[in-house]
Amino acid sequence: MPTLPILESTLHYRESGDPAGLPFVFLHGNPTSSHLWRNVLPGVAAPGRRLLAPDLIGMGDSGKPDLAYSFDDHARYLDAWFDALGLTEAVLVGHDWGGALAFDRAARLPGRVRGLAFTETIIKPLVGDEFPAAGRELFTLLRTPGVGEAMVLEKSLFIEGLPDTVATPLAPADLEVYRRPFPTPRSRRPVLAWTRMMPLDSQPADVVARVEHYDAWLAQSPEVPKLLAAFEPGPGAMTDPRAVAWCEENIAGLEVSRHGLAGHHSPEDRPEELAAAINAWADRHGLARQ
Repeated sequence: MPTLPILESTLHYRESGDPAGLPFVFLHGNPTSSHLWRNVLPGVAAPGRRLLAPDLIGMGDSGKPDLAYSFDDHARYLDAWFDALGLTEAVLVGHDWGGALAFDRAARLPGRVRGLAFTETIIKPLVGDEFPAAGRELFTLLRTPGVGEAMVLEKSLFIEGLPDTVATPLAPADLEVYRRPFPTPRSRRPVLAWTRMMPLDSQPADVVARVEHYDAWLAQSPEVPKLLAAFEPGPGAMTDPRAVAWCEENIAGLEVSRHGLAGHHSPEDRPEELAAAINAWADRHGLARQ
C-alpha cells in the first residue's frame, strides 16, 4: 500500500479498483485507520470506480508530525493528499470524524464532490439531552486537564475500548492492527485531540463553527446525492432514530438505507450490508466514470 510525502510528513493509503475511475474516498474516524474499510471496499468495486482509503495524519501508518491535531490540521493534510493525487472530483464516504471531514470538504469545495455517503458520524452540534448522559459524562472527563491525558494517553481507553463499540466480536488480530500505531502515550495524542473536538454545548467553538457551516451546505445542496446508512443502535452507537429523523428533515438530496444491529463501528459489524447500500446508491446515481 502506497505512502505519499504530504506537507511536512507522510500519508499512507489503500487503493484498489479502476485507476482511471471516479474516485471513491473512504475516510475513517477515531481511533481507527483505513483498516476499518477492508471488508467494505470489495463490495463497492465496480468498473469506472477507483477506491481509496487514507490513514488520517497521526493515525494508522501515516506520519506523526508535531501538530495540535486540530480539525483544521486534518483537513489541511487531506486537502494536500487530494491535490497530490490529482483528485479533482470524488465521492466521499465517511465514518465518525471521517464523515465530519467529508462534510467539511464538500462544504468548502462543493464543485469537487460528486456524492456523499456516511454512517455513525457527527451530523450537528449537540446540545442538552441530544447527547446521552453516559456519553456526556465521558466527554466531560476527557476535556478535563490531566484526566483526559490519564484516560487516553496513559490507559489508551479509546483503543483498548474498541471491542466495546461493536456488536460482534472484534478479532484479536484486527484489534492489534488498530493498537499498533499507538504504542506510547505521545503517539496517542491524535486520539486525545479528537475526543476533545466533540461539538458539545457550543464547545469547542472552532469545531462548532465548521459543523454549522457544513450543516448549512448539507441543507442547500440537493444536486449532490447523499446516503445515510443507518443501523439499529448497538454498543456506542451515535445515530439513533432521532438523529436519523433530523437528517431526513435537514439534509437535502438524502436517501436513508436501514439495516440491523450495529455498534458505533458499523463498518466492522456489517461491512457487506454497508457496501451493498453504497453500491446500490452509487449505481442509482451513475457514480462511476464511463
